[in-house]
Amino acid sequence: MNKRVSGYEEIRMQDTRISENQDKPIAGFEKLWVWQKSYSLMQEIHKLCKTLPVEEKFRLRDQIERSSSSICDNIAEGYTAYYYNEKIKGFQTARKEVGETQNQIRNLSGKNYLDSKRAQRWVEEYEEVLRGINGYTRYIREKKGSKR
Repeated sequence: MNKRVSGYEEIRMQDTRISENQDKPIAGFEKLWVWQKSYSLMQEIHKLCKTLPVEEKFRLRDQIERSSSSICDNIAEGYTAYYYNEKIKGFQTARKEVGETQNQIRNLSGKNYLDSKRAQRWVEEYEEVLRGINGYTRYIREKKGSKR
């Protein structure tokens, strides 16, 4: 008999990665593959931003650094929130930041600061993050509904 796996359970089941620094305890949200993925993408984006021209520092660079960081921040905030509605709100905000980051990636590519292949890869990887966020949000809504 096949057991149906909810989006959240799927996220947790795939979460077998180990923290890079074994000497330090890791927060619960750091175990989520969706947080790990968004964090890794944020690191790549911040690395690229260091190569941008100075005139982009307070335009494109600032925007994409903040939106990519905000995805991780809101996943962590949503995960650690106590109330269901706060959890959902954190993940909904992370969703919006994914869209903004994807748009900024297109802007980087359009201005020829980023090659189109890498831009497409990042956009697709953020789609994967989006699916993870959706799965977790669906799980929280189901759990919230069962508590009534």
